[in-house]
Amino acid sequence: MDENKDSRNLNDEYKGLPVEVIAQVLAGKRNSLEVAIENLEHDFNVGTIVRSANNFNVDKLHIIGRRKYNRRGAMCTEKYLEVVYWSELKDFILDQRERGRELVAIENQIKQAKPLALKRFVQRTTLLFGSEGHGLTRDAIRLADDVREIESFGTTRSVNVGVAAGIAMYEWVRQCVLGRADE
Repeated sequence: MDENKDSRNLNDEYKGLPVEVIAQVLAGKRNSLEVAIENLEHDFNVGTIVRSANNFNVDKLHIIGRRKYNRRGAMCTEKYLEVVYWSELKDFILDQRERGRELVAIENQIKQAKPLALKRFVQRTTLLFGSEGHGLTRDAIRLADDVREIESFGTTRSVNVGVAAGIAMYEWVRQCVLGRADE
């Protein structure tokens, strides 16, 4: 197999094309959504979020703090994304402010979080997710423009962070790409 071609879990229109061509095509039709993950501890969650970010064709994926993760879970989808690494939260926040982005933290462990279902997203949104056990840092929550939670109905207080990221990304896409904010 040609190592410059990717035939894994791809839509038919991309099968057999070189990675660079696929990345270029996707770059031409990116959504304005960005996704950031802060200090995720479990490689599986990072891989799941990267794969979902690719699926929703987000503009950028920011990884704050820990840089390494097992790319196997992402199924090589990071090849088609712009991944930006930030060693410090403050630098990431400065970037977001300078570019006029609304930073929406998804966090279920704090009282100020409002239901995701009531959020009306804007185009220039960045969704921010924290680690499974500890959540987002206090500074990340304090510096976010909005804090939302995904409502729970069973015995667990939350869904896995990889699942939460997929839900939140889809809600943004539903409102800002599909135009179904009031459905």
